Amino acid sequence: MLSQKVKNYLIEEGLYNETDDKQYEKVISDLGISFDTAFADFNLHTNAITFSGQAYDIYNVCWFAINSIYLEEIDNMQKALKLPSEYIPLDSFEGDGGCFYNRKTGEVLEVELGQKLIDFQNGKLQPQWSSFNDFLEWYFELS
Repeated sequence: MLSQKVKNYLIEEGLYNETDDKQYEKVISDLGISFDTAFADFNLHTNAITFSGQAYDIYNVCWFAINSIYLEEIDNMQKALKLPSEYIPLDSFEGDGGCFYNRKTGEVLEVELGQKLIDFQNGKLQPQWSSFNDFLEWYFELS
């Protein structure tokens, strides 16, 4: 679940609600993500399409999965960047970089084309955030 710090921020910004959406729940389920994770809580209960923070604009993954070619983008990015299948994009990877959520471990990875991507592919770069909450606290500058 989301940390209280992140949840309070989202509530204060008018971005969080408790409304259940069956389509959103199906996306989380289809992606193989547990409903009791911060990632699921964030994507199921936020009411914006994209979010702005310290890095790239990140998606509400559920909205994008339903209303765009996001699910195809997952495969395309994994193949093009040679990322393991557990990594799903949090943004469009426009420019030279982007962030990816590891749906098995809950970690978040930021990679850029070039050496950073090569280092990750060679096991020399580990995800920068050990949890989605840690990532969101950094992203929204809540630390």
